[in-house]
Amino acid sequence: MDSFSTYTRDHILSFVNQRVGEEKLGEQVKTVSSLDKVSTVEAKFVLLGIPEDIGVSANYGIGGTKTAWESTLKALLNIQSNPFLNGEEILVLGHFDIEEPADQSVIGLRKKTAQIDSLVYPIIEKIVSAGKIPIVVGGGHNNAFPIIAGLHLGNGRQKVNVVNIDAHADLRLPTEGRHSGNGFSNALGSGFLDEYRIFGLHQNYVHQSLPAYFAAHPNIKALYFEEILLSDKSITENWNLFIETLPKPCGLEIDLDSIAQVLSSATTPSGFALNDIRKLLLTNRKEFSYLHICEGAAQLSDGRTAFTTGKTIAYLISDFIKGYPI
Repeated sequence: MDSFSTYTRDHILSFVNQRVGEEKLGEQVKTVSSLDKVSTVEAKFVLLGIPEDIGVSANYGIGGTKTAWESTLKALLNIQSNPFLNGEEILVLGHFDIEEPADQSVIGLRKKTAQIDSLVYPIIEKIVSAGKIPIVVGGGHNNAFPIIAGLHLGNGRQKVNVVNIDAHADLRLPTEGRHSGNGFSNALGSGFLDEYRIFGLHQNYVHQSLPAYFAAHPNIKALYFEEILLSDKSITENWNLFIETLPKPCGLEIDLDSIAQVLSSATTPSGFALNDIRKLLLTNRKEFSYLHICEGAAQLSDGRTAFTTGKTIAYLISDFIKGYPI
């Protein structure tokens, strides 16, 4: 049965390499015994994982995104607790346990992806209703849809606005069935998502009709990666101009295939440097209502592996918290 598992303190400590004279984040982060107690904890940020690659496979992608969560958790929990980041700001809630469908056809995988939607959004809704900020590690980009739905429902049914750092638009037709390539088109079609902005979209992955679609929908904007390369402005300047007018409530999506050489379902040799994205987060002044980091993998189903994916995601999480406006 699909379910959500909350973490105990002992489970968290099993990931921590403890040393005399040092404190790690894992020794300071908060845990709860049940979802109903999320609102009782002072921590502002709630970390949870969706270790699945069903949505990616349903989009004809390379599986492996289910492997990012555990490596991320170990890397994050072993960061030093210090004046820059204490750990008490974070509630490590748990992760989803999602069974593989018996039907491994594309149709079966897409049906299962829709079931994952129904599993995820109530948890996000509960976190948001408690006044917390979810930080979600995937998993495929299909999970953007239930995260947006959960924020919409947990925030008084206000429409959500999202900026997505991504090489791809993920606006494929909802009629295809659920998969990692149509999370945002489903959110738009369901009335949960209002403004959608894509930062760093690669022109090589824009299908022929997409520019006309953008032109016909002023609530959808894209700044192409090639435009950023040719710009006289820095990446940070381009970013600040791009998100300046993004209304609240707003979410931040980071697809790891936007960062060069990070192992993902669509690993790219050309993209942002990790330090580019780190700088955006550390200098951030936008009160994002959630952070979703997705599409990364420690090991892909074709055998490729990377030992740095978890640490990459851990940097992004810690930077997001450090840079969050007080």
